[in-house]
Amino acid sequence: MSIIDSLNWRYAAKRMNGKKIPQEKIDRILEAIRLAPTSAGLQPYRVLVVEDPELKKQISPIANNQPQITESSQLLVFAAWEKITQEEIDHYISYMADERDVAVTSLDGLKNSLYNVLNRPAELNANWMSRQAYIGLGVGIVAAAEEEVDATPMEGFNAEELDKLLNLKEKGLKSFAILALGYRDTTNDWLIKLKKVRVPSEEFFINY
Repeated sequence: MSIIDSLNWRYAAKRMNGKKIPQEKIDRILEAIRLAPTSAGLQPYRVLVVEDPELKKQISPIANNQPQITESSQLLVFAAWEKITQEEIDHYISYMADERDVAVTSLDGLKNSLYNVLNRPAELNANWMSRQAYIGLGVGIVAAAEEEVDATPMEGFNAEELDKLLNLKEKGLKSFAILALGYRDTTNDWLIKLKKVRVPSEEFFINY
């Protein structure tokens, strides 16, 4: 399928059939997310891959018992850094220097621009980091569609309780979105036969 065909094929599946996704498909979806763009390439978030059925059962009431939680093959939990620290920036700069085989000092301009972020209000940085992660979430949705895997983005959960269950605070992370991956239940999903509705292009795009 072309990317447009894939996006027309996909929808936010409300019921999944529990079938396991082949690992090679999962690997390609995860790699697409890892390669997603972020500001300065900092990637200020992490993705937790939940496959264990028992853990998904524990997540279910935290996510308002939405059936995709337990019917999915995998849950991807997108969690932004709780805060940006100088240590995180220094580690990133050092890693970039190693990967590009350049002197750390050659990246001083980038490092200093990232240091400026440390002086911004914490709430501003939290919003910024979650927006970076949403880019990865979007890329994951498109990558899943290319693999003919259903991907349902979900925000309807108690983030504080999920963070506690997954010990995210100890990892310096805060959850903000879940992406359920699986295969649509063609018998029980009420949404499957409904036409995809989007604003017409002449209304959606504004040309100057």
